[in-house]
Amino acid sequence: MKLRGFFALLLAGLLAVAAAYGQPVGELYHKAEYRIAMRDSIRLYTAVYSPRTASGKAPVIIFRTPYGCGPYGEGQFPRNFEKGYMRSYVDRGYIIVMQDVRGRYMSEGEFEHVRPAGSGETDETTDSYDTVDWLVKHVAGNNGRVGFAGCSYPGFYAMMGGLCGHPAVKAVSPQAPVTDWFMGDDVHHNGVLMLTDSYRFLSGMNTPPDRVPAEKMPSMSKQTLPDERTFFLEHTTLAELTALLKPNAFWEQMSAHPDYDAWWQERDLRRACYNVQPAVLVVGGTFDAEDCFGAWNLYRALVRQSPATPCHLVVGPWAHGAWRNGGQMLGAFDFGRDASWEYYMEHFEAPFFDHYLKDGNPDEAAPLPAAAVFTSGDNRWHTFDRWLPRSAEKLTLYLTENGGLDTRRPTAKNSATAYTSDPSDPVPYVETSAVRRPKEYMVADQRFLSGRPDVLTFVSEPLEEDMTLVGPVDAGLEVMLSTTDADLVVKLIDVFPDDDPMPGYRMLVRGDVMRGRYREGFPRPKAFTPGAPAGVPFRMTDIAHTFRAGHRIMVQVQSTWFPLAERNPQQFVDVWNCSASDFVPCRVSVLHQRGNASSLTVWRLGAR
Repeated sequence: MKLRGFFALLLAGLLAVAAAYGQPVGELYHKAEYRIAMRDSIRLYTAVYSPRTASGKAPVIIFRTPYGCGPYGEGQFPRNFEKGYMRSYVDRGYIIVMQDVRGRYMSEGEFEHVRPAGSGETDETTDSYDTVDWLVKHVAGNNGRVGFAGCSYPGFYAMMGGLCGHPAVKAVSPQAPVTDWFMGDDVHHNGVLMLTDSYRFLSGMNTPPDRVPAEKMPSMSKQTLPDERTFFLEHTTLAELTALLKPNAFWEQMSAHPDYDAWWQERDLRRACYNVQPAVLVVGGTFDAEDCFGAWNLYRALVRQSPATPCHLVVGPWAHGAWRNGGQMLGAFDFGRDASWEYYMEHFEAPFFDHYLKDGNPDEAAPLPAAAVFTSGDNRWHTFDRWLPRSAEKLTLYLTENGGLDTRRPTAKNSATAYTSDPSDPVPYVETSAVRRPKEYMVADQRFLSGRPDVLTFVSEPLEEDMTLVGPVDAGLEVMLSTTDADLVVKLIDVFPDDDPMPGYRMLVRGDVMRGRYREGFPRPKAFTPGAPAGVPFRMTDIAHTFRAGHRIMVQVQSTWFPLAERNPQQFVDVWNCSASDFVPCRVSVLHQRGNASSLTVWRLGAR
C-alpha cells in the first residue's frame, strides 16, 4: 500500500512538472514584494514568488544575497526563472523567496562583510530567523517547511539560515560557501592575500556608509588596466592599493589584522556549526577558483561538530557555481554529461530538498549518499559513506635530487635544489595576462613555465596503472632561505604522455600558496634564520583526480604566483605597510636529504 501511494505521488508530480514545463513563469507564478521588519525594526526587501495554482501546500526555498534581487517591481521576474537551475524550482512548485541582506540594495541597515554569528543583538542568523518566522505566518499556501540555498557569498548566508534555530527550517544547502577568508576561499590562502581576486571583489563590494536603499548600488569597482600583471607590477605595495581603494572598511580592517588573530577567527563560519538542526547539503567544485576551500572544510566541521545532523557532500569537477549553469566544460576538458547541471539537479539538489521540504516522511533517510565526489581523469562519480573514504590509503611522495619523485625517503646526507625568487620578476600563474583572472587557470597547461629557473620541477616515472587520488594534499617542505621570510607555492600536476590526444599536456590538479612565517601557527608569525633549515608544512585543498596509466605525477615548487597571490617582500616586515624598497630577492633551497626530506602526502583510493 505504501509503495502504491509513493508511485501515485511520484506520477502526479511528474505530470504536474510536464504540464508546466515551458510555460512563461509569469503565467505560473505571481510576485509579491515586502519590507520585512527585523527585531531591531530594520526592514529587509523580500520578493516572494508563489504558484498561481497549487494542489496542496508548497514548501518555501529562500535565497538571501548581497548581490541584489532584481528585477524589482510588480510583475517583474528574474530571467533565470525561465530556464535552467531556478526553473527547476518553478517547475516543482516551490514558493521561491529572494531577499537582499541587511545593508545591500533595497534593504535597510548597515552591511558588514561575513558578519559573525553572535556578534551582536542582530546578525545573519537573527535576520534569517525573523524572515522565516514572518514568511510561515503571512505567505498563503506554505506547508510550514523552509529551506535555504545559496552559492558563493550567498552560500555563507544559506549556512547562517541553517544556524538560525527556527523550527520551520528543515534543510539548507550552502554551496561554495565563503567560510574563512584568512585560511582559504576568495581573499587569502594560508595567510597570503589572493591579490587579483581580493582587489576586484572587495572594491566592487564596497558599501559606502551613507548608502540609502536603492535598486542599484553605487559603483565602487576598481579596474586593473591595461592588464592585471602590469597593474600590480606598477603598484608594488599593499599600502598603495589601500590608498587607491579608500574608503574601504573591510580592506582597511584587514590591514589592521595581518595575522590570524581573534578578529579573523570569529569570522570563520566553522566555529558556529555545533548542534545544527536542519539537514545540510554542502556543494562544491574541485576546480572552483573562488571557494573550493569552503565546501570541503565546512563539511568537515559539520560532521565533526554536529554528528547527529544529516549531512551530505557533493563535489564535481566544476568551476565556481558551474553546477548551476553548465558544468561539464572547463578549459580544454569536457567532463561529460554526468558533470552537467541537469545531472546535478536531478540526482542531488532536487531530491534533497524534495525529501525534507515536501509532504512525506522527512524522518526517513534522505535518498543521497553521505558523500558523492566526481573524479576528473576518468570522469566518474564515486559515492562514500564518509569523507575521507575508508578505503583511502596514505601515500607520501618524496622530492629527490635530479628532479625525481619517490615513495622511498631520501638517504643522501646533504642534498638540495635551489632557486632565486625575485619579486621584480615574479612567476606568472597564467601564460597571458588579461584584465580578469580566468577560471580555467585551475586546470591550465603548465608548460608555459618550462625553463624558468625559479620553478623547481620533480616528476615521477610513468604510472603502470591508474592511480586515483582523493582528499587533502599535505605539503611538507624543508627549506633554507637567504632572507627572513618567503612564500612557498606547491603545484600537483598530471603530465600526459606523448601518445595522448593532448600530448605532453601538464594539467594543474591542485596548487596552493603558504606564507612561510606562519609555519609554526597562523596566529604566531616567526622570522626565518637565514641559512638555517626550517620545515614549512601546510595543507592544500582536497583533490579528486585519477592519474591514468602512462601519465606521470609532477610537483612544482616556487615562491611567487603572480598576480594571483600577492608578492612577499621576503623579509619579516609588515606586508601591509612596507615600502617598495623592502622587496628583495631570496635564495630558496629545497632540501631532499636524510634529515630534512621534502615531501607531498596524498591519499590513494584503494579497491572497494
